[in-house]
Amino acid sequence: MIPALGLLIGIVIGVFLDPSVPVWLQPYLPIAIIAALDAVFGGLRAVLDGIFNDKVFVISFLSNVVVAALIVFLGDQLGVGAQLSTGVVVVLGVRIFSNVASIRRHLFHA
Repeated sequence: MIPALGLLIGIVIGVFLDPSVPVWLQPYLPIAIIAALDAVFGGLRAVLDGIFNDKVFVISFLSNVVVAALIVFLGDQLGVGAQLSTGVVVVLGVRIFSNVASIRRHLFHA
């Protein structure tokens, strides 16, 4: 519940404040959002599994975002940013869908 509440609060704040993203950060923002969503859905799954730990969630959230951004940054430096961005999106997308499937099983087959 905490991850979902945090996500909702973040969305509301973003809608009302309408922040501008610096141009140099724009290529990394979508990847950071997907990495953060992976952590949020992983946190929701952990809550339903009864193993949620707030420290693990915060570390997972921050490390997912930082590692994903570093991979894309490295790709940009090597001239293959689009390919590495696609790879990050695919890997995190698979994890997100896996977590959502687990959440769905908990909610509708319990």
